[in-house]
Amino acid sequence: MMYHLIEKGQATAPELAEKLEVSVRTIYRDVDALSGAGIPIYAEAGRNGGIRLMDGFVLHKAMLSEDEKQEILTALQSINMIQNINDSQTLQKLSAIFNLNSQDWLEVDFSRWGNQVTDNDKFELLKSAVIQQKSIKMKYAGSDGKTSERIVQPLRITYKSMSWYLKAYCTSKQDYRIFKLSRIIELEVMPNTFSKRLIPETHEDLGQNYQRIVLKFPQNMSYRVYDEFDNTQVKQQENGDLIVSVKMPEDEWLMGYLLSFGAKVEIIEPLYLKKVIAEEAKKIYKKNKS
Repeated sequence: MMYHLIEKGQATAPELAEKLEVSVRTIYRDVDALSGAGIPIYAEAGRNGGIRLMDGFVLHKAMLSEDEKQEILTALQSINMIQNINDSQTLQKLSAIFNLNSQDWLEVDFSRWGNQVTDNDKFELLKSAVIQQKSIKMKYAGSDGKTSERIVQPLRITYKSMSWYLKAYCTSKQDYRIFKLSRIIELEVMPNTFSKRLIPETHEDLGQNYQRIVLKFPQNMSYRVYDEFDNTQVKQQENGDLIVSVKMPEDEWLMGYLLSFGAKVEIIEPLYLKKVIAEEAKKIYKKNKS
């Protein structure tokens, strides 16, 4: 009940009863029990009334289990590559409050090899823009080979398939889009803020056209196949060949990605993609044969 009230601000007894699957009488009994235990919880009558916690109430550290305290410390420690975490001594302060030492077992680095400062600065700027709901102006290299300048409202940073992406509302397209962080060439956080938006469930793929692709690899490519595909997408044949069935965005990136395997990949489906890749390989051969 307390966690729900901390998150939502207030709720009626019937709402809490339905959420917690108890009777309304039990809710009021629990309110009395919490109040008797010193928790500043109270009920207000009237049209806009409900059960709420006193403004400024902070959950006491004792309300967290030892495992929950350790999880909080681990979450902070795991992103210590981002600036300001260590400088603010947040980790040290919480360790002292919880009387626990953070277990140094995990490290997350948001940068690519040899590019630590730029990538981490970019991640920090985007994180701040998302939290503060500030628009950003960026120069972006699209999968169509063109570079464009856009103003977007950043909504969420997500990690998928070994890459970081930004989910945002593009003001020029007037629609939701996904941008790959590594393709953001220049980035500027603008002073103006925007109203919070919720990404519609129907836009989780944000305009991407996903096609079922079936690929065949020889056994000696297993190191890369299992690097880049989930093992549920891979079936090994009796002769050792690996068959991968996966949905992927059908764009220029896909062409380059498949060509990166060279002669070690055979496209099984769709047949038209097989022809497209073959033609592209011919162009590469003609350009580089001499």
